[in-house]
Amino acid sequence: MRRRHLFALPAALPALALPARAQATYPDRPISVVVPFLAGGSTDIAARILAERMAPNLGPNARMVVENRAGAGGSVGSEWVRHRPADGYTLLAASASALGTNPAALPQQTPYDPVTDFSAISVIGGGPIVLVVPQNSRWHTARQLLDDVKASPGRYTWATSGAGGIGHLTGEYMKLLAGGLQSEHVPYRGGSAVMEALAKGEVDYSLEVLASTAPHMRDGLSRGLAVSSLQRHPLFPEIPTLDEVGLKGFEIITWNVLVAPRGLPPAIAETLSRAARAALADSGAAQRMVAAGVDPAEASTPESTSAFLRRERDKFRDIVQRAGIRLGR
Repeated sequence: MRRRHLFALPAALPALALPARAQATYPDRPISVVVPFLAGGSTDIAARILAERMAPNLGPNARMVVENRAGAGGSVGSEWVRHRPADGYTLLAASASALGTNPAALPQQTPYDPVTDFSAISVIGGGPIVLVVPQNSRWHTARQLLDDVKASPGRYTWATSGAGGIGHLTGEYMKLLAGGLQSEHVPYRGGSAVMEALAKGEVDYSLEVLASTAPHMRDGLSRGLAVSSLQRHPLFPEIPTLDEVGLKGFEIITWNVLVAPRGLPPAIAETLSRAARAALADSGAAQRMVAAGVDPAEASTPESTSAFLRRERDKFRDIVQRAGIRLGR
């Protein structure tokens, strides 16, 4: 399953020739793929699927081992990878929070730049954020919710899986475009905690990634009112976009990318990128990623991935500035 609208990447890729020596010598030992979150989440699952399918494309004896280094919304593992040697043997499977929203909203806790401090390799995939309410909520449309929040400033509460994360910035952007809405943000530790709180009625609504919301919506524990992408998602085609309900041009997605410490030799970066492209083109891998809530990205190069990260970094910085978010400053 492909989500062409999610990533503005080139349709055609250049055929880059690699030095024979680089092809012959790399890799000659296991490659560590660091996931800056606990095992079991969508980033972790996507990284394990990618590593499993990438390794054979790097050579008959190549091995890729996933290592979880969780903490601070992905910043702990990202910072650890940043200081590893740029030799292609330590990679980071990062998320929009780790390399997008955290640096924008929590600069003191994320002392790195997602573009200049890492070597881009490949976009892995992504998906929309869902505006979701409890199943018994009186709101049946996003328009109803927005109108009520606007009419009663400060009355309602909304939850996300962490201050400064992708859900938080999506919610602040939604309030901004809806006319400066006022409601109380309640951060939780992870998507599962958010959905549990929502089901119990502890909060009025949430903005959470599709991977976390999908099981609850399927089981009838919560109800999706809108998605943050410009197109509806094929898993829930009945749920409109925020653009459709009046927030014109609204588009924020969560994403995963594969990067390495700054200074990765271009030949190794292309070797890894080519292996990632082949893995993501595998239909079996794609189906497994979709099941985990990650839509595989179109083919990317190190150059297009770097450009993607730059656009996302600048977008989130702009949201933080326009919304007046002050966290950890």
